[in-house]
Amino acid sequence: MSTIDRFFRDKSVLITGASSGIGEELAWQLSVAGAKLTLAARREDLLQVLAQKIAAAQKSRALVVTCDVTRDGDLERAVAESVREWGKLDVVIANAGFGVVGALRKLTLEDYRRQFETNVFGVLRTIYAALPEIEKTKGSIVIMGSISGWGATPGVSPYSMSKFALRALANSITPELRGRGVKVTLLSPGFVESNIRRVDNRGKFHPNAKESVPGWLVMKTDKAARQMLLAVARGKREAIITGHGKILVVLERFTPWLVRAANKRISRRASSQG
Repeated sequence: MSTIDRFFRDKSVLITGASSGIGEELAWQLSVAGAKLTLAARREDLLQVLAQKIAAAQKSRALVVTCDVTRDGDLERAVAESVREWGKLDVVIANAGFGVVGALRKLTLEDYRRQFETNVFGVLRTIYAALPEIEKTKGSIVIMGSISGWGATPGVSPYSMSKFALRALANSITPELRGRGVKVTLLSPGFVESNIRRVDNRGKFHPNAKESVPGWLVMKTDKAARQMLLAVARGKREAIITGHGKILVVLERFTPWLVRAANKRISRRASSQG
């Protein structure tokens, strides 16, 4: 039995943003490991498809809860339904999020507010709703960060700001909650195969949108999800996912001047093109 199987077997796990991309793949791999799943997202139709896939393959059932992390009360309801169904909550994965991109002069305060409402306050809503139950089981809180929380680049300031905020949150609450038996894991992926780059600044999904990142730089979703679940199972404080993500973090920590020089070139190129 693998480390992931041993850790997650029979554990109750709630995942936000489970309808597609990384959240969907995490749910699938957790179902294989024998976890008791609660799938939460806005798009119930996609959740039902995933739940049916899990039921057909694993002969097990996943609980589906329609949930918008930007709405007060939705997470409390999701947690309550999860506990009612499974009797406990061992792990919560705050995965829901999207990216607002664009140059500062083309964005508005509302764009930044919308980004933080989902990526930061949505995570906080998830943590506050789940924490009382997680403390009972001395379980785990998993926060989906990004390497954008380590190094900001031109044209993605709202997204980078939100991920920097999540990294600060994780660093602050990890020692606070450790004394209560709760582990916090921050997952910081680079480019992973997902739908995030097909979602516009208002959170609308465009299935036919062209992938903006070269394929050779994008990690397969299943590989990334395995690394993420292994990090949680091992109780790691933070896991940098993808090779290029690890390189960026090293550069940001030890040779930040190189990152600044690269950002200057990116900014100049963007200015010349538009």
